Amino acid sequence: MKPVPAPGHETRQHPTAGQAHIVTTFADLGVDQDIVEALAVKGIVDAFPIQEQTIPLGLPGQDIIGQAKTGTGKTFGFGIPVVQRLGLDPAPGVKALIVVPTRELCVQVYEDMDMLTSNRSTSVVAIYGGKAYEGQIDQLKAGAQIVVGTPGRLIDLNNQRLLDLSHATEVVLDEADKMLDLGFLPDIEKIFSKVPAVRHTQLFSATMPGPIVALARRFMSNPIHIRATDPDEGLTQANIKHLVYRAHSLDKDEVIARILQAEGRGKTVIFTRTKRAAQKLVDELNDRGFNAGAVHGDMSQEARERSMAGFKAGKKDVLIATDVAARGIDVDDVTHVINHTIPDDEKTYLHRAGRTGRAGKTGIAVTFVDWEDLHKWALINRALEFGQPEPVETYSSSPHLFSDLDIPAGTKGRIATTPKTQSVRVQPEKAADAAAAAENDGQPSTRRRRRRRSGGSAERVGSTFEAAEGGPKSTGEQAAATDGERDAEGGGTHDGGGKEHHDGRPAPRRRRRRRGGSGGGAAPAGA
Repeated sequence: MKPVPAPGHETRQHPTAGQAHIVTTFADLGVDQDIVEALAVKGIVDAFPIQEQTIPLGLPGQDIIGQAKTGTGKTFGFGIPVVQRLGLDPAPGVKALIVVPTRELCVQVYEDMDMLTSNRSTSVVAIYGGKAYEGQIDQLKAGAQIVVGTPGRLIDLNNQRLLDLSHATEVVLDEADKMLDLGFLPDIEKIFSKVPAVRHTQLFSATMPGPIVALARRFMSNPIHIRATDPDEGLTQANIKHLVYRAHSLDKDEVIARILQAEGRGKTVIFTRTKRAAQKLVDELNDRGFNAGAVHGDMSQEARERSMAGFKAGKKDVLIATDVAARGIDVDDVTHVINHTIPDDEKTYLHRAGRTGRAGKTGIAVTFVDWEDLHKWALINRALEFGQPEPVETYSSSPHLFSDLDIPAGTKGRIATTPKTQSVRVQPEKAADAAAAAENDGQPSTRRRRRRRSGGSAERVGSTFEAAEGGPKSTGEQAAATDGERDAEGGGTHDGGGKEHHDGRPAPRRRRRRRGGSGGGAAPAGA
């Protein structure tokens, strides 16, 4: 058995500085035409370096250790050989297994694999926790050939004999270093004991610590180590601008809100240390007028997926996340990454910053360092050789903040919006309601009113008008709901305190609140 090549070994030589780089298309690499067309539909034509090196080796079945930083396209580097090796019309049943460390990354890889197989009969299923078993089991029973999954749910379904891995001859471990960090290596060993001994195995990782090298030597057959780039080159990436500020905790939200109004600011990812801080920040930014979503452990899996999908689709342009979601944020057009709290070590810093500057685009990484966390920055600065031992003391009004990030002069931390109450048209006959609302500091009148039921009887509705929608409404929503309900009643309510009749029958006695605040008894029925 051949030893694993040294970490610095390159299987293909790429042009050095000063030499022209010849663009390589996927068709040039021997990829089947239907896969090339599926990629072209998404505007993907030229291969990245890691893809140029891994695809020609993976297609014939060579075991591969792929080492490259995040955002270099390694999913297609291992995914295209898997899809092509299975053939145009593979038999039902699991033939390929891709193991990933987190739910968010599972969804991302699933989407990429599903796109690659869009012109084939091959079916892909995502297997991960936080979602109901039934849908995943149904897809397995339907004959899915490619499984993308997290270790825990994979082992669970396998133990229940609902997932058969005995014919999975294509196996991929993605983000192997994250598997190590999360303590998944024992689970990986269990999974390897379930797959065939003779198989095609690919392992991808940003870094190659000792335990990962040992894992590769134990479970791979004569692997070739491919390193497209230095895995730690994030510190010297020319396309990412790194800014580090010593900020006061009470001023961070204001600073962030001003950064979000910088010239050219696109999609932005903000990392927090805790789930509570993430939720607090998303609430604060939405209150300030921004369109923000969150991904953290206190959210249900469905809510996390909705938030991530909204961010990718551009419906939300700010995503607040904890580190657990970091590796699933694979979006090419993220322009800014903000570390609300400093990461614990340099590896986490690189993975966070790696959410921007992807696919060769430029990006900005801003890190806030609290006074009590200066020692953490000292360690990161030394490890990544930033040469900035003392972060610049920065406030929301600091001139250098505006110049560093191209924030327009005079920008404040709140987007001006028109209150909902001003957007509601007040009809002439509702002038009394509007006047009463103004007297109550903009709150709607608390006068009681009636709602007609289908049988002609009436019910009282409280002053907050919550019953119709199941919860409190804003002032503008209350006004809109009141107008709509009254219109539906055909104008049966009178502001002047006169009689009301339904089909000639007298209305029940009730009390009215006068504008002056005094309450008078209702006129006797039939008076």
